[in-house]
Amino acid sequence: MKKADVIEFFHRLAEANPEPKTELESVNTYTLLVAVVLSAQATDAGVNKATRALFAEVDTPQKMVALGEDGLKAHIKTIGLFNMKAKNVIALSEALIADHGGEVPADRAALERLPGVGRKTANVVMNVAFGEETIAVDTHIFRVSNRTGLAPGKDVRAVEDGLEKVVPKAYRLHAHHWLILHGRYVCKARRPECWRCPVIDLCAYRPKTPPPAENRTAGGATRA
Repeated sequence: MKKADVIEFFHRLAEANPEPKTELESVNTYTLLVAVVLSAQATDAGVNKATRALFAEVDTPQKMVALGEDGLKAHIKTIGLFNMKAKNVIALSEALIADHGGEVPADRAALERLPGVGRKTANVVMNVAFGEETIAVDTHIFRVSNRTGLAPGKDVRAVEDGLEKVVPKAYRLHAHHWLILHGRYVCKARRPECWRCPVIDLCAYRPKTPPPAENRTAGGATRA
């Protein structure tokens, strides 16, 4: 994608949603970290449903350790991989208490040393909690970046590095939220809704998906 098109791409996304927010619910930086860890291979909606009652009771590492692994599992058992995630959340809570005075560090490298925290999770926390211009590449951003031609890459790190190079400074803070939301609600995995895409003319994806009405036979049956 040409530089001028990249600028226009983000201009349009920003115009449609000037202040994008994460859809994960949290009450403080610690619960944001926990929510992001729990969201791996799970939907934000599913995580929110499981954590609303949890975060009403548990909002510090100390309280999480006191709750214990079994207590945590009871809250998050509807989330995929909940056994492993519960183990990691208790371990990272213990590490926060032991190494950071119970506070979430505003440092990506320190975050990545916590159990269950990878680069994507660290990038989300750095961006949402601490206002850093990081780009957390999830499946939505990976798909949108490759499909549109914005920042093609064979793996998530290649896409992240590509986005770091092409996203204009003015749009860096909210870039990953715009791309996630665009991928989640418009540029969907199985069937992108090109007919209502605000950046359709800038996107390299072919062929464009036609509106539903154009995908019906004369007899009214939907084509496969």
